[in-house]
Amino acid sequence: MTTQESNFPLQKTEDEWRAELDATRYSILREAATERPWSGALLDEKRDGVYTCGACNAELFPSGTKFDSGSGWPSFWDAVNPDAVKRVTDRSLGMVRTEVVCGTCGSHLGHLFDDATQTPTGDRYCMNSLSLNFKEETK
Repeated sequence: MTTQESNFPLQKTEDEWRAELDATRYSILREAATERPWSGALLDEKRDGVYTCGACNAELFPSGTKFDSGSGWPSFWDAVNPDAVKRVTDRSLGMVRTEVVCGTCGSHLGHLFDDATQTPTGDRYCMNSLSLNFKEETK
C-alpha cells in the first residue's frame, strides 16, 4: 500500500475500492502500479475540459496545462488548484521520486518531475492515463 493510508477527505476501505474499480485501475490507483507508456487512451486527448481522478472524480488538471512531454504518459504542468493533488516522497525502486496522489482520496496518479523547461512551471506531472477520467467542457 502506498499513501492511501493517510488522512484524505474521502475515506474508503480497500474492499470498497476493489468493488468500484476494475482490476487494472485498482492496481494503478491503489497499489501504485504503472501502465505501459504510449498505451493510455488519454495520451492524445486534445479537447477542452478537465482531467479528474479515476477513483473519485475529483478535478485534478485543466486541459490547458496538458503538454506533449514525449514520455508516453499524459503530462501536465500544473493542477487545477494547490489542494487537488498531494506530493509524497516515493523511495521505491531504489530511488527517490515525488509521487503524485489525488488530494481528495489519496489514489496514486503518477509522479512529478522538474524537467519540463518548456513549461511555465518547469514541472511535469507524469500521470497514468488509467488514473484519470476526462470531462469535456460544455459550451
